[in-house]
Amino acid sequence: MRKGIEKKMASLLLELLKDSKRSDREIAKVLGVSQPTVSRMRWRLEEEGWIKDFTIIPDFVEMGYEIMAISFFKLKADEESVEKAKKVAMAKPNIIFASSGEGMGKNGVMLSLHKNYTDFCNFLSNLRLEGRDYLQDYNTMLISLREKAVKPLSLTYLGEQKET
Repeated sequence: MRKGIEKKMASLLLELLKDSKRSDREIAKVLGVSQPTVSRMRWRLEEEGWIKDFTIIPDFVEMGYEIMAISFFKLKADEESVEKAKKVAMAKPNIIFASSGEGMGKNGVMLSLHKNYTDFCNFLSNLRLEGRDYLQDYNTMLISLREKAVKPLSLTYLGEQKET
């Protein structure tokens, strides 16, 4: 855990990672504190930026997605190129994560979901067209969401770690 978070708040954060649907009352029993204390700690975690969002991880196949793409790219390093890339990423709802990074000769990474291979090909064609002025190189690994994952995407695993 990052320095600056109290032990009880760190415990609350781990409990929320395990299952954020639980009520403050249920979590209070686990932590051995009152429900109002949990509510205040949760509010504080949100206010201080420890909790960015409350959301779910759905079954992507049930939503109609068959492919997850992990893409690595090299952008021109100037500020204008980075801003253009950000705008493109923010405008595409199927891009669920995009960030700068380093490795394999690339300086960015992106996670995206696609209905099928044709959908992915159209996405890639549009991306190359939109990014022709700043996208220098692009590599992708495609993952079939219909295949059984060794360890499915979930944040609950983090809740199992020991506090530090």
